[in-house]
Amino acid sequence: MAKRIVVDPIPRIEGHLRIEAVLDENNTIQDAFSSGTMWRGLELILKGRDPRDAWAFTQRICGVCTTVHALASIRCVEDAIGVDIPTNARIIRNLMNATQQTQDHLIHFYHLHALDWVDVVSALSADPKATSELAQAVSPSWPKSSVGYFKDLKTRLTTFVESGQLGIFSNAYWGHKGYLLPPEANLMAVAHYLEALDFQKEIVKIHAIFGGKNPHPNYLVGGMACSIDPDSDMAINIEQLNKVKQIIDDTNRFIDQVYIPDLIAIAGFYKGWLHGGGLGNFMSYGDFPESDVDDFSSLLWPRGAILNKDLSTIHDVDPRDMNQVKEEVTHSWYSYAGGDGAGLHPWEGETTPKPDAVPKMPYKHLDTEGKYSWLKTPRWNNNPMEVGPLARVLVAYAKKVPMIVDTVNYVLKTLDVGPEALFSTLGRTAARGIECKQTAGFMTHYYDQLVANVKAGDTQVFNNEKWDPDRWPSDCKGFGYTEAPRGALGHWIHIKEGKIEDYQIVVPSTWNASPRDGNGKSGAYEAALKGTPMADPEQPLEVLRTIHSFDPCLACASHILDMNGNEITSVKIS
Repeated sequence: MAKRIVVDPIPRIEGHLRIEAVLDENNTIQDAFSSGTMWRGLELILKGRDPRDAWAFTQRICGVCTTVHALASIRCVEDAIGVDIPTNARIIRNLMNATQQTQDHLIHFYHLHALDWVDVVSALSADPKATSELAQAVSPSWPKSSVGYFKDLKTRLTTFVESGQLGIFSNAYWGHKGYLLPPEANLMAVAHYLEALDFQKEIVKIHAIFGGKNPHPNYLVGGMACSIDPDSDMAINIEQLNKVKQIIDDTNRFIDQVYIPDLIAIAGFYKGWLHGGGLGNFMSYGDFPESDVDDFSSLLWPRGAILNKDLSTIHDVDPRDMNQVKEEVTHSWYSYAGGDGAGLHPWEGETTPKPDAVPKMPYKHLDTEGKYSWLKTPRWNNNPMEVGPLARVLVAYAKKVPMIVDTVNYVLKTLDVGPEALFSTLGRTAARGIECKQTAGFMTHYYDQLVANVKAGDTQVFNNEKWDPDRWPSDCKGFGYTEAPRGALGHWIHIKEGKIEDYQIVVPSTWNASPRDGNGKSGAYEAALKGTPMADPEQPLEVLRTIHSFDPCLACASHILDMNGNEITSVKIS
């Protein structure tokens, strides 16, 4: 009889995700079911509001990948009303986006995913001298690699563990036989975990400089809400631009001297861990426009789709096409007026929750034959798609983008594996590092563009031609996109008489974590888990590895209030 295991909630992610896996007699995952157990509802909150405010609401969907919903929303409204933004605004948005991508990838590798591969408790038996030698071999230019440094760290870590209060390192499967790193590699990784924890907060100061704050920096329909004046103390001046340059240089140094060497070193111990390939279908909306005319032809991250792992054919993607992107609710806790069986393009989308279909607590297992998730089921041309760093890297690799081709080939050669290794949990993790190096380069690229413009006397960041709603079409629709750290993000808006008539959001984790569609096709999480052998079902480390490789973000819930604004309920987790 098949055994069913439940991991709920998945730890070290944003939001609440439940995974149910069905094992065969050899403890290999035969089937899996992904359930998002939070309701978003932002679409309903936005109805009737001023479209110029939509970015501020949607950005609050999540504070982890902050700024990405604002960017998609701003582009969405600007597309609908037909406004062009100044060159500096495009450059600043790209710089902030590259900053977000870079910081998010660093956080994911060290603080959300590394503990699936690094055994913290094993580090207690490491020899500081041997660790120092390993660190100097892996990262020869990084200064924090002395024997004394690792000796002090080991002492701190020992005290921490012996106290019995592991804090950020609690609730893990320490000692699991799936951990393959030697103690010295574990101690080195823990050191870099703590260093990255300190460093990541520096990167986002760029958001504070251009957007006023982080999280949730400020945007503006028609441009950006900052001003540039090299000689003013009340605007972005030379001093602040120099500060941005220093942060960018430090970021590139950390990635080159710590992150990429760590990634390659750790992956070298797990080259045989090629489970988790999943769907074989990948999609990217593309991002980082180089032209002020946003026709998608100038994107540094190209747009396209791959089916069945066929890198020889890149399919065109058009999210405005009413037949390409559709969302289903066959297995979701929603209902459609015309019936739940048909998919709807977001411009025709409905967000009608069906709470009576949600199982009453407590329950042992989900009814996976019926509705079992608060996530809808998006499909591209009726295909389930994986989105995220691996999808972007594969599309760019197939389109022969030079930097991606060079970096991918370098990583594959260093690890002595073929391109087929990319279609795996390990490949997904490597793709994020490859991309992080690229986006750090984008930070330099856009900084240089901005400085060149300012030196040439161009300081314009806002176009007010369409600020007044009286200048908008009375009825219009728009699409806004970005490639969030976790993948393709789309916002679709319908504006009528200056107000939001309808708004639909399809987020990356909806693509990846979606439940089955009406044809029984699994989403990316569900497909990636199938065929994975488990060493110990009571300690499902393998499930965490594959799910974390997608970097789930389920923080799409709504705060429930009654019609008078009073809180209905408060749930506290201890």
